[in-house]
Amino acid sequence: MIEAEENTLALPRTLVLVGLMGAGKTCIGRRLAQMAGVPFVDADVEIERAAKRTIAEIFATYGESEFRALERRVMARLLAGRTCVLATGGGAFMAEDTRALIRLHGLSLWLRADLDLLVARTAGRTHRPLLNNGDAREKLAELMAKRHPVYAEADIVFDALDESQDASALRVRSCLLSYLADHAETAP
Repeated sequence: MIEAEENTLALPRTLVLVGLMGAGKTCIGRRLAQMAGVPFVDADVEIERAAKRTIAEIFATYGESEFRALERRVMARLLAGRTCVLATGGGAFMAEDTRALIRLHGLSLWLRADLDLLVARTAGRTHRPLLNNGDAREKLAELMAKRHPVYAEADIVFDALDESQDASALRVRSCLLSYLADHAETAP
């Protein structure tokens, strides 16, 4: 359990969590939002609300390119809104226009996790369309090779470990506080 004195975090702008599926964006994001006293927003949930379909249904019906177009529109709307902790889908940060919006309106944090951790965390989950066909380890390795160089453009890189969610959230908080102090960002 996170102690009260560790339960504070002032965010000058939206904290955008990026990384592959299974990195911990949702779990850690919820805890960070609680620390900061701001809403937690899951971009995938917002996409499903906008489409009135699940992500798996969007992929099956319209394909990945249409999903990505919808994702970009939803991300633009969310980034124009009030400060929050925003968990993105694994591919959202890959779009240059989305990265530009994040640079302008947010603070990006890459939750970098190794392959074994990602495989363990995503095993047996069917709500991840990109992992539903074929070998999940192989697909995650391909995604890592493709996405990691782009994720490295995030403002902050954080190494996710196999530890409790509270421990991860506290380490992210420490990392964020150091970054904010080094960059002298202040709340609006």
